[in-house]
Amino acid sequence: MLQAYGALEQAAAAEALDAKTRELIAIAVAITTRCESCISVHAAAAAKAGATDSEIAGALATAIALNAGAAYTYALRALEAVETQK
Repeated sequence: MLQAYGALEQAAAAEALDAKTRELIAIAVAITTRCESCISVHAAAAAKAGATDSEIAGALATAIALNAGAAYTYALRALEAVETQK
């Protein structure tokens, strides 16, 4: 099972989406699924991949729009994670 999970990274890298776009999507998904460790990991990865504050805010806004109030709280955690990378 772990081997299959590891293969997901390779499969994602082979797709048409670049790393920054994948990480922005991952932040929004992490927020909507309320996965705190995922939020930190993907926020840091998005910043490392070159996502701007504006692009990260756009991903957070999308998560909030899709998930209402709960996403707002987790979006704040993502912003905190991005700030710690600066």
